[in-house]
Parts: sequence; C-alpha cells; structure tokens
Amino acid sequence: MYTLARKRVFSDGCICQTLRTCMAKSTALPEVSSHRNISTRLMKPEQILSESHYRLLRCARHLSGRPGGAMNVFDRAMKRQQKKWAASLQDSDKYDYLRAEIGLRVADRVYDVARTFPLALDVGCGKSYIAEHLSKDIVERFFLTDICSNSLRLQRQSEMPTHCVQADEEFLPFKENTFDLVVSSLSLHWINDLPGALRQIQRVLKPDGVFIGAMVGGETLYELRCSLQLAELEREGGFSPHVSPYTAVTDLGNLLGQAGFSMLTVDVDEIQVHYPGMFEVMRDLQGMGESNCAWTRRPIIHRDTLLAAAAIYKEMYGNEDGTVPATFDILHMIGWKPHESQAKPAQRGSANVSFADLSKIGKGPPQQQS
Repeated sequence: MYTLARKRVFSDGCICQTLRTCMAKSTALPEVSSHRNISTRLMKPEQILSESHYRLLRCARHLSGRPGGAMNVFDRAMKRQQKKWAASLQDSDKYDYLRAEIGLRVADRVYDVARTFPLALDVGCGKSYIAEHLSKDIVERFFLTDICSNSLRLQRQSEMPTHCVQADEEFLPFKENTFDLVVSSLSLHWINDLPGALRQIQRVLKPDGVFIGAMVGGETLYELRCSLQLAELEREGGFSPHVSPYTAVTDLGNLLGQAGFSMLTVDVDEIQVHYPGMFEVMRDLQGMGESNCAWTRRPIIHRDTLLAAAAIYKEMYGNEDGTVPATFDILHMIGWKPHESQAKPAQRGSANVSFADLSKIGKGPPQQQS
C-alpha cells in the first residue's frame, strides 16, 4: 500500500490539499468488445482523419523511432514496446494509481470550463483515465488515441460513446479545426518534438477550442536520479543518465505561446508516493510503462551499483518509518485556440487610473486645517 500526498505549488509557497491512499497511422480497433461502451457508428474515421495522414501515418510511425534529427531524444519504438509490455501484465491495474489520479485531476479541470464539447480528443489516452471521469453532458463524443493498441483494448468504462484510434502522439492524423476539446495526461513528456506536437494539437482544435493537459516535468524523480548518479560515481568512476530529461515549468508557457495558444494557464502539482525501497520504485515505473527510453540510455546497471544506489536512496531521502519517497512534478497546462470572441488585453497606455492611486481607495478626503 502506497501513500500519495498532493501539493499544489504556487509562487508564494506550497499548500497541502489532500491525502489519499492508493493500492499498491491511424487504425480503428473493431476487435474491442462492445461491452466497453465503444461506438464506431456515430462518425466514420475518414470523416475525421485527413486523407494524406491516412496514407502517410504508417511511414511516420516508423520514422518516429529512428535515430537522427535535431529533436530525436527518445526511442519511440522502444516506448511503444514498453507500454505494450506493461499493458500485457495480468496485474497491470495495480500500477495505474498515478495515471488514474492525474486523469481525475485533468477531468476536474475540464468540468471547470462551463460548456459542452460536441467532439473531444484524448492524446495518449492509455486506458482512458480521463474519459472515465467525464459525463456525456460535458463531452458528447470522444476520440481516444494512443501509440499502444494493447492499452486501447483495456480502456475503462465511460458514459459517452468513444472511438479508438491507434496513432503516434507526434503525428496526429486529424483534419484541421476538428475538435472542440483536446486533453492529454502523462503522455507528452515522451515526445521528441514537443513544440511540434503542441502545434499539431492547436491545428486540430476548432477556433475557441481548449487544450487541457498534464505531463511529467520539473524535478521529477530527483531522488532516484541523484542516488543512481552518486552510486555510479563511487563504484564506476562516472555516471550516465538513467532518468529521462523533463521539461521545465518555466519553459512550458513559452512553448504553448509559440504553438499559437492564447489565455494560457500553467501550474504544478507535486505528488509524493512512498515505497518500501528503491527497487519497488523501479518496479512500479516499469509496470507503468515509464522506463527510460532515451537513445543515450545505458542498457544495463551493475548489481553492485544498484545495491549502492538503494542504500544511498534510503540514507539521503528515507523516512522515519523505513519508506522512501518518489516525487513527481506534474505540469498542468490550459491553452485556447484564438477566436475573435475571446477577451483581449486593453491597448497599452489606455489606462485612466494610476497604480499609485490604489492606496487612496477607501480613504476619505483630506481634512482641512482650521
């Protein structure tokens, strides 16, 4: 049993909000059983997918896993295999606690938008961790995409009719101005070209459509990263990266703005999960399909190095009860596709009140001396 603590990080500090306990290219999938509430009759794939993507997506999926190129950090073919292996586990549900929690938080942000979305898209849906928390009053029809077909076959129950599409997040096979809402949860941190992926999301949104997403970033898993580095330095005289690089929260707003989004909102949730030891952390990451897939990853770690890293982990970060924490920084983002009906900032210099006069509000007129 793992304890999961939630903190929302603001500019002026951290506020602990809740404590919870958690138990420890485009191919439609007609073989998915109908009892999972999947409907493919409401809209045909060719009505949503652009014809060019229909022809080129298979080639694009192979290109995304090839080394080379300025923005090729992750082996996408390896990530597909990792997720496929994780989804094939008989007890795969017990590793879903983090994805389920973040899916709930993303869905909560969708409810904050006071409107109904006729057509929505989930980019990197996994087992549809967001859709299970949404009602048909909010989203009328839902398209679910993921790089792994095994995850799509295991999608969870939802109220609204859904259509499964196997597609790489780096190559969205949809027409421009198609969706009213695009969501994503814990998928974008494995994208090689994140600016390009955000531009694609902005492209498939209708004007005044909204993108609501969450991704791992910041100082995620810094405990594991530092422990492995120190152990390798001590045992082998050098170290190599074993934890994937993550996007900084300070860069996310700029990336959204460059992709063409407006009225941006970015915030961070810090989640700590407590485990018996380092090896349990690594086991659960593997069960989540979150193992490192960077091209520069080292294929093996020596046994002595692992034992030393586990000891360092417990010594530096261990709790009094013998457990060790693993920290996940979840970057939440909201961006809107521009539309003429949206509120716009006033022209620079048009203000008729000075900030210097704000301190005088509520004060009476100055008293005259007799």
